[in-house]
Amino acid sequence: MTARAESQFELNYGLDDVPRPFAKALGLGVQHVLTMFGATVLVPLLLGPAMGMSTSQIAILVSSVFVCSGLATFVQVQFGSRLPIIQGVSFAFLPAFFGIIAAHPGEDAMRYIAGGVLIGAVFEIAIGFGGVIGFLRRFVTPVTIAPVIAHIGLSLFGAAADTASTHWPMALLMLALVFLFSLILAPKYRFFSLFPVLLAIVTSYVIALVLTWAGVFDPDSPAGVSFAGVGEAAWIRGFDIGGGGLVFPWGTPLFDPAFLIAILAAYLASMIESFGDYHAVARLSGAGDPDAKTINRGLGAEGIGCAITGLLGGFASTSYSENIGLVGLTKVASRYVVVVGAGVLVVLGFVAKFGAVVATIPSPIVGGAYLALFGLIAAVGLSLLRRIDLDSQRNLMIVGFVLFAGFVFPYYFGSVEEFSFFGIGWLTNIIQSIGSSGIATAAVLGLLLDNLVPGTPEERGVIEDTP
Repeated sequence: MTARAESQFELNYGLDDVPRPFAKALGLGVQHVLTMFGATVLVPLLLGPAMGMSTSQIAILVSSVFVCSGLATFVQVQFGSRLPIIQGVSFAFLPAFFGIIAAHPGEDAMRYIAGGVLIGAVFEIAIGFGGVIGFLRRFVTPVTIAPVIAHIGLSLFGAAADTASTHWPMALLMLALVFLFSLILAPKYRFFSLFPVLLAIVTSYVIALVLTWAGVFDPDSPAGVSFAGVGEAAWIRGFDIGGGGLVFPWGTPLFDPAFLIAILAAYLASMIESFGDYHAVARLSGAGDPDAKTINRGLGAEGIGCAITGLLGGFASTSYSENIGLVGLTKVASRYVVVVGAGVLVVLGFVAKFGAVVATIPSPIVGGAYLALFGLIAAVGLSLLRRIDLDSQRNLMIVGFVLFAGFVFPYYFGSVEEFSFFGIGWLTNIIQSIGSSGIATAAVLGLLLDNLVPGTPEERGVIEDTP
């Protein structure tokens, strides 16, 4: 695969560009934060109650996630892949985390989660900086990577549906505003091409706020705006160790070997997803395909980010696909903007009061943003198929099957009550973790079929890297 630039993307800001004045860069960075806000808050809101946490403990959990996401993003953009990628909580780890919570009820579950995250972080750092994934890159062609990127977007349909369906009128209003600002007004006015999602969120939020004040929406309804929790939130979070402080807020990490395989399998699925994300964001940034060094540094930096989350009381992090969609929508690929967004995330983590205000954004507004962005990611993946011979029966069979299998296998593993691979526990866990993810399924099957079934380099879209 080639490392040449993709000239079809006319960017507002390239990788090395710095938007001026700073207020513009800040607005673009905040747009990234708002785009990933719903998913970032969702995981602690799912796991916190499962651990029996109080409201104040969940607030600390949310704070930790924001600080960890900001620091992990900074490491990734400045020292890792150096691509404009936001790092955030990975959903691939939820099955393993829920298993830990069931085995270790209560607040101590976070100590076991931290231990598992730290061990897995060492594994990912070794895989990344050891060059394993970069070496495998030579076996990955558009026949494999296109369905994987497509599944990154398509696999998120559940998150989009769940949030949008809380109040469809507000979600569809948000969606309509994104289309209006990005596709109709953006070609005429550059301002709308830079901030389509941010403007859509602000406009939708103001409408929801007015309707709440007018009594149309109940403040406690999904579409309503309630400031009840803002007054209870603290202004600044403590910097001490333990006891809810910055480092080890839940106590020193604990380790349970019974969940090691499940954690490592989740890391593997996360790395496969990130591999596809690097290709997607590199294309959208006009940088062509990422080379082996970029991929290795990216995954190594992602492992460092996960280690940070283990130390600071968050969850394992990975690249955020919704923010890659934002890069494509706004045509803003500036690293500087993402670093500014990382700073905003850290500030949100420490200024709990401000985070509480942002948390008042109604969920259907976030769902509307998801509807617009996730489909764009899938389209970016499918656009890679231009590089292969689409008249080849070989390619059509492999791509079609991989796309289809990415839905069938997760459906099977999600519906079966008990799965066992000849009673081999560790292998069963790996197969179940991969098979439960459409992204991981597509990656593994695509990689195997594309390299086992004979095909010419031209047919497969293979172009050797130029020095």
